[in-house]
Amino acid sequence: MAWFVLVLSGVTEAVWATALGKSSGFSRLVPSIVFAVAVAVVLSMAGLAWAMRSLPTGTAYAVWVGIGAALTVAYAMATGDESVSTLKIVFLVAVVGGVVGLKLLD
Repeated sequence: MAWFVLVLSGVTEAVWATALGKSSGFSRLVPSIVFAVAVAVVLSMAGLAWAMRSLPTGTAYAVWVGIGAALTVAYAMATGDESVSTLKIVFLVAVVGGVVGLKLLD
């Protein structure tokens, strides 16, 4: 169950990070509101904290950050906000592979 919560927390991290980026320094109203009222920030941190009750801190944090970062970049590339390149995809696969590896070693 801790792994499931940790993965969901990583996903919610990507939501608030994307909203923060789209807010352009809080100068765009809708993304700023999404970020400000996003339960995602609280859920993300709370889920990470809960998962750390039974998972090693280093592993849980690395997985949480890896999922959030990979999804944030993938979303930006899918929406055209960030360029797509073979090397970016290779490195995203490496991040995801590292997260999977940490799970398999636990």
